[in-house]
Amino acid sequence: MRPTGQHYQLLTAGTFQPLAFFRMPDFGIIGLLLLAVTFIASYQGFKNPAYFDRYIFRVRDIRYGRQYYRLVTSGFLHTGWWHLLLNALTFYYFSSSVEYEVGYGNFLLIYAGSLVGGNLFSLFLHRDEADYSAVGASGAMSGLVFAAIALYPGMSLGLLGVFLPGWLYGLLYVVVSAIGITARRDNIGHDAHLAGGLAGLAIVVALQPELLRTNYVAIAAILVPALGFFYLLFKRPEGLVLGTFFSTEPSYQTVDDRYKIQQKQRENDLDQLLDKINQKGLESLSEREKQRLEKLSK
Repeated sequence: MRPTGQHYQLLTAGTFQPLAFFRMPDFGIIGLLLLAVTFIASYQGFKNPAYFDRYIFRVRDIRYGRQYYRLVTSGFLHTGWWHLLLNALTFYYFSSSVEYEVGYGNFLLIYAGSLVGGNLFSLFLHRDEADYSAVGASGAMSGLVFAAIALYPGMSLGLLGVFLPGWLYGLLYVVVSAIGITARRDNIGHDAHLAGGLAGLAIVVALQPELLRTNYVAIAAILVPALGFFYLLFKRPEGLVLGTFFSTEPSYQTVDDRYKIQQKQRENDLDQLLDKINQKGLESLSEREKQRLEKLSK
């Protein structure tokens, strides 16, 4: 069922994740199945730490253990009931509208693409942090929210009683996520949120290209700052290491700064190689990796 009103009332809980309140929608078939699987898997993870550990997103298991299924399974696990319920409420209020608009198969494509897209970006961003781990469906939730903004040009979203047009909410979401990614002062997966949202937006636009004509303002408000942030991210990767990405300090690096970055990179590379040896043995290393290990060990 499509939303019948123009306003979405939102709450936030530290993640800038929307919870919309409007006429109660019915779940679509795919949405209902996804929600059921998420609750079952999350509950199993709450009870069984070994089960939880087997399916979470963890860099070393994905990069070196080639356990790519974790890119998907981690989206069905949560850290606790509060985390699960927040995502479930967001899903409840957005899923049926998007599913109604795009159809069963395309809805599943948006959900899965947002989930995997968010996790792939997170994997890339944390590729040198072997022990980095995460769980939750927030990337997929963000994809549904961004898709809804693109699909319904007249929508507005309210933050603590203050209603914002969809384009402005999308812009603020990007800004808050970008700051969260670079500041790294909490344990929220801002990177997966942002990338998942952008993946959902890209997929729905690919499915319905006419949205570029009917809702170009909201789409541009999301894409322009996001692309600008990614440009800076790749142009100044040292900002993530030094914590000066958005700093007003001079952009140059001292010799000591460069040394610290190089040392951190060497330590990360060595840790990753040692993790692979511990898991699969020395023979699992390629010739190039063996040469790299010998060089780093000197």
